[in-house]
Amino acid sequence: MKYAIIIMDGAADEPLAELKGQTVLEKASIPHTDWISIHGRQGMVHNVPEHFHPGSDVALMSLMGYDPAVYYRGRAPLEAAAQDIQTGPNDWIFRCNLVTIADGRMIDYSAGHIDSVQAARLIHDMNERLGSEEIAFYPGVSYRHLLVIRGGSFELETIAPHDIMDQPVAKHLPKGKSGKLLIQLMEKAGEILAEHEVNKVRRDLGENPANHIWLWGQGKRPQMDLFRDKFGLSGAVITAVDLMRGLGKLMGTQVIEVPGATGYLDTNYAGKGQAAIEALESCDLVFVHIEAPDEAGHVGLVDGKIKSIEEIDLHIVGPVLKHLQSRDAWRILVLPDHPTPIRLRTHCADPVPFALAGTGIAATQKKVYSEANGRASGIRIAQGHELMEYFLKG
Repeated sequence: MKYAIIIMDGAADEPLAELKGQTVLEKASIPHTDWISIHGRQGMVHNVPEHFHPGSDVALMSLMGYDPAVYYRGRAPLEAAAQDIQTGPNDWIFRCNLVTIADGRMIDYSAGHIDSVQAARLIHDMNERLGSEEIAFYPGVSYRHLLVIRGGSFELETIAPHDIMDQPVAKHLPKGKSGKLLIQLMEKAGEILAEHEVNKVRRDLGENPANHIWLWGQGKRPQMDLFRDKFGLSGAVITAVDLMRGLGKLMGTQVIEVPGATGYLDTNYAGKGQAAIEALESCDLVFVHIEAPDEAGHVGLVDGKIKSIEEIDLHIVGPVLKHLQSRDAWRILVLPDHPTPIRLRTHCADPVPFALAGTGIAATQKKVYSEANGRASGIRIAQGHELMEYFLKG
C-alpha cells in the first residue's frame, strides 16, 4: 500500500460576500480533489486541541499523527531541528521574524517577504553585534529565523506577529519571566536594523524594510517517537518551510528539498508534485505541504488564495492521484491543517474538511469537496492525531 497526504495549509475559510456566499474552496476549480471526495469519503477533523493556540505547529503535529498534549514543546524548537541546530536540555529557542513596524503598529509580519540572501545578511550582522556565548541568532528562510538563548528561565506569553497585523505592538510584547530581556533584544535589534544598508536599499525600491525583529514561539527541543516505530511505515516530507522540515526530521522521515519551493504563492507546485511521485518509489507514505493558501489568507488575498488552491489541485493532487491509481493498493488524503479565514487574516481553531479515497474505501456521500459538505457528512474526528489511524486502517 502506498499513501499520500496533501496538506493545503490554511485553505479552509468562511463564506465570503465577494464570492456571493461561497468559500474559497467552493469557488476554486479543483476537479481532482472533488474526485477524491465523490469517489471516497469526506468529513471534518479538529487538528487544534482544546487550550492550544491554533498555530500550524500544533495543527500539523496533530495531522501527522502526534498528540500535541504529549509531544508539543513550542514552534521554534521544531524549526531548529530543521536546521540541525544543536541545543542542550536547558537551551531556549525562539522564532525570530524580520518584520516591518511603523508608527508603533505591526505593518508587515514578513517584511515584504524579504528574500533569504538579504535576510541572512541582516541576521548575521545582528549576531555580530548582539550575540554572545549565551545568545545566538540563526538565519532561516525569508523572514523566518531563530534565536537561541543558552540557559535561563522563560515563563512567557508571546504572540505571533501575523496575529497582530495593523495593531499597536506595545500591548503584545513578551510578558512574564525574563520578558524584559527579550524586549531589550528587540529594541537593540531595531536600532541596528533601522539604518542598515539592506533596509536603505529596500526603502529606495519602495519595499517594506525589515526594521525590527519579533520574538515568539519559544520552547525547548522535543523528543518524538519515530514515524516508522509509531505507524510501521517509512515516510517522506516535501515542504518549503522549516516548521514542517523540523517535524519530518524529528519523526525520522526523509525530508526532500524541491528547487523553487518558496513557501509563498510563487512556489514550485509542479516540482512538489513530481517529487511526491518519485518519493513513493522508495517510501510508503509521503506528506506534501503547501504554505501558499495560508500566506494568502494572512494578507487577505481572495484571488490569490483561490489561485493557490487551484494550482495545488492541478499540479500536485492530480498527478499524485493519477500515479497512485496505477498501483495495486493506494490511499490519498487531502486537507488543510487549520482555517486561515480571509476575514480574520489569521488562523482559527475550527475543524477543517478532509477528503480521502483509495483501496478499501467505499464512496459514501458522493459530493464535491467543501466545508459545508464535510460538515454534512456526519464524519467527525474530534482529536486530529487520530485521523492518521483512520486514514491508514479505516
